[in-house]
Amino acid sequence: MLTSKAARPIPVAARVDRFSYAIRNIVTEARAVEASGRRVRYLNIGDPVAFGFKTPQHMIDAVQRAMADGHNGYLPSNGIAAAREAVAADFASRGMTASPDRVLITTGTSEGIDLALNALVDEGDEVLVPMPTYPLYTAVLATINAQPRYYRTDPNHEWLPDFDHLRTLVTPRTRVLTVIDPNNPTGAVYPTSVRRALIEFADRHSLTILADEVYAELGFDGPVPLLASLAPDAPIISLSSLSKAYLAPGWRAGWMVVGATPRLDGVLAALKKLADGRLCSPGPMQHAIVAAMTGDRSHQVMFRRALSERARVTTDSLNAIPGMKCVPPRAAFYAMPAVSLPPGRTDEDYVLALLRATGILCVYGSGFGMPREVGSFRIVFLADPAELAAIFADIGAFTRDYLERAR
Repeated sequence: MLTSKAARPIPVAARVDRFSYAIRNIVTEARAVEASGRRVRYLNIGDPVAFGFKTPQHMIDAVQRAMADGHNGYLPSNGIAAAREAVAADFASRGMTASPDRVLITTGTSEGIDLALNALVDEGDEVLVPMPTYPLYTAVLATINAQPRYYRTDPNHEWLPDFDHLRTLVTPRTRVLTVIDPNNPTGAVYPTSVRRALIEFADRHSLTILADEVYAELGFDGPVPLLASLAPDAPIISLSSLSKAYLAPGWRAGWMVVGATPRLDGVLAALKKLADGRLCSPGPMQHAIVAAMTGDRSHQVMFRRALSERARVTTDSLNAIPGMKCVPPRAAFYAMPAVSLPPGRTDEDYVLALLRATGILCVYGSGFGMPREVGSFRIVFLADPAELAAIFADIGAFTRDYLERAR
């Protein structure tokens, strides 16, 4: 028979309370809305497949062939040689030379972020992240008890970094500069002058750059150059995956490329040591990386065209709503508009009210590090343009009523 002491709830590690991932967390509220009988239109997660975009057939064939050929066991922890060689060759063609030995195949970019931060940052260290940021960075930092330091990006200047603010944030504990370009959640693309300035800033302060380049091939005007192509000897670790530009988010197939500079040799060894601990990333999908890097990419031309059209519908529609502003995105499939909130209201108040009234699910900007009172929220605009137009009409009607009632 259990004693009363044995029957007590098992305590949870304190680090879990520090972990927050708003993109997923808000789904709990959406499930409650669905349970009440209302249809929910999910604009919170950037999954192209969920909106009808198809994974290229030659990549599917590569995975099926790998499975049929028996490639279903454990693999080298840093990834199969063919995938690492294909990524290295692709990066070399885009101006970042790195040997296959400096490529690690990861379980999506998310694992790459986790491995990189654990290899670079000690407890109490600081990491510069853009505001707004992709929230996995701050979630991982919370679990290792390191500190995010948000550097502003300016919606009045196309969401470009505010260097005056950035310069005030560096301390002796600062270790990493995170650059998300093209950007999630804003859809911004940084001009070459800004990218060079970020590299020079990191060099001046002896920082490693984590270059999150998941959306580099989804610039509306064409692929965006790799950051390291501007400074091949800089300490830059580039992260990407098959999830977005190759339309295979559920495969969890990503990679990180560690810059060729000897300054990163110790980091590379640490990354490989950490990778050993999780054995390997999913095996058959690594063969799809080879197919993606060496095969037909014509789907990206059509995808970029579709995204550009959706971005135009999004920007035009949202900017036509009184009290709302939206900077036109230049890549990917996200926009971060802001609504002029009534006094005392927060972005989360607005997003939850929108969800409950209309069934439209977005993510509040404070989940990406924005001030709660700014009224920002992220929209995923992957839906068909006609459906988007209807969604934005509903957002407009709701917003007009929301602001009118607040007066």
